[in-house]
Amino acid sequence: MGRSQTSLLMAVGRSHRGPAEGERASDGLRCAHAGMPVSSFGHPCVRRRADQPYTPRPNPEEQLSMTTVENRQDFKVADLSLAEFGRKEITLAEHEMPGLMAIRKEYAEAQPLAGARVTGSLHMTVQTAVLIETLVALGAQVRWASCNIFSTQDHAAAAIAVGPNGTPDNPQGVPVFAWKGETLEEYWWCTEQALTWPDSPTGGPNMILDDGGDATLLVHKGVEYEKAGKVPAVDTAENDEHRVILELLNRTITDGSQKWTQLASEIRGVTEETTTGVHRLYEMQRDGVLLFPAINVNDAVTKSKFDNKYGCRHSLVDGINRATDVLIGGKTAVVCGYGDVGKGCAESLRGQGARVIVTEIDPICALQAAMDGYQVTTLDEVVETADIFITTTGNKDIIMAGDMARMKHQAIVGNIGHFDNEIDMAGLAKIPGIVKDEVKPQVHTWTFPDGKVVIVLSEGRLLNLGNATGHPSFVMSNSFADQTLAQIELFTKPDEYPTGVYVLPKHLDEKVARLHLDALGVKLTTLRPEQAEYIGVQVEGPYKPDHYRY
Repeated sequence: MGRSQTSLLMAVGRSHRGPAEGERASDGLRCAHAGMPVSSFGHPCVRRRADQPYTPRPNPEEQLSMTTVENRQDFKVADLSLAEFGRKEITLAEHEMPGLMAIRKEYAEAQPLAGARVTGSLHMTVQTAVLIETLVALGAQVRWASCNIFSTQDHAAAAIAVGPNGTPDNPQGVPVFAWKGETLEEYWWCTEQALTWPDSPTGGPNMILDDGGDATLLVHKGVEYEKAGKVPAVDTAENDEHRVILELLNRTITDGSQKWTQLASEIRGVTEETTTGVHRLYEMQRDGVLLFPAINVNDAVTKSKFDNKYGCRHSLVDGINRATDVLIGGKTAVVCGYGDVGKGCAESLRGQGARVIVTEIDPICALQAAMDGYQVTTLDEVVETADIFITTTGNKDIIMAGDMARMKHQAIVGNIGHFDNEIDMAGLAKIPGIVKDEVKPQVHTWTFPDGKVVIVLSEGRLLNLGNATGHPSFVMSNSFADQTLAQIELFTKPDEYPTGVYVLPKHLDEKVARLHLDALGVKLTTLRPEQAEYIGVQVEGPYKPDHYRY
């Protein structure tokens, strides 16, 4: 399996884990860094010592009642008093998201999503708030949960729950179930709530907007177990996350229950944001179990070539700087993987003055890196001398505990690939005599018995979201404009999309790019008719065949 971005299609997993049993849940959850084999259920979020028996946790409702999370009307967020702050940031983000705002203006009168009940499972950030309110402006009803236990910006969630016309005392916004620092049980409870529509004929949505595929997975597993007539026993779970899913489905599936089957029957489609979810969709299509059509938003050019590259170019160094305040210039940085994400990361580090070294297994990506001026070698060759290590591959076991044991004092280790198993945190925690210490939330030192220290960011999870605020608004406007147009496409043209996995049509991909040009002062050259005829395209586009790689 390659470390390029295309190789992500071969991996399955997710970047959310919960705290180990007995650890305190807070804004910066601490976990025991468990590692388990990759499965269709992602990776474990809770790890117990071998001599510690499993004790069932209280159900999410009981557990939530002991937190500061507010439960008024039909939502759960951390603190409604943050809504004013969130609204101010949403207003700033709207200016930086010209694609979404142009779509609002173009489609608001037509209301193409009128009648759509959209369940969203995607990072609950300020930028996502602009996406949610765009869907509402186009006529959709929306229920939302985050797709990561750490990525929610609580002020954004509060602003969405309150709404632009509500107050904390009289919230009038969208049902949202998200807060920073969810446990696994809470995370899957939130996903279930986003899928639960009390007033709909089937009790569920008719559209899903997914990031990582968790909402889609829950529906498909529910249908699978209803057909089988039972849910597998909890003690057969592959890991703790699988256990939580089985417990949830055991609660919702009773003898003869058809809840999930009925819910799935009205879903017109799903639009999927990331490679993880896309991989799951293609797997289900291959196995003949996909229940509804899907649009692969991840592979839209205006997503993968912009979000993955330019977004990471911005947010990687932002995360490193916020976490460590260490000067990057003059240091040696290793970027593991040179796909779209790796390209953006390498460029950002070089822009800060670092000497960047790339590791790759794909000869094409390795050649690209070399011709871009980077040294390309193996991790083994540079592990003892480099200062900063960043994994970008989407593969597992990229930096192992033994590698970290060889690093220099106060080397910085972080991950910006989608999964949380690129860095061997489980192996690191098992080294005899090693001591973990929290410097601040999502920044930990690991002190080896000889006194050497390695700094690990976001416990091996996405450091740009854990240590910073993720990608900037402008680049997310591209991705979320893709999502909005994909939602319109599936909802309004069901006859054109039988069950299967599709890419966003090229003319919509180009439309999203056009919507962002004016903000950057770009002026396009217009083809003359004879020129268009000569190269076999329409004057107004599309200008490239589907196989063009950009």
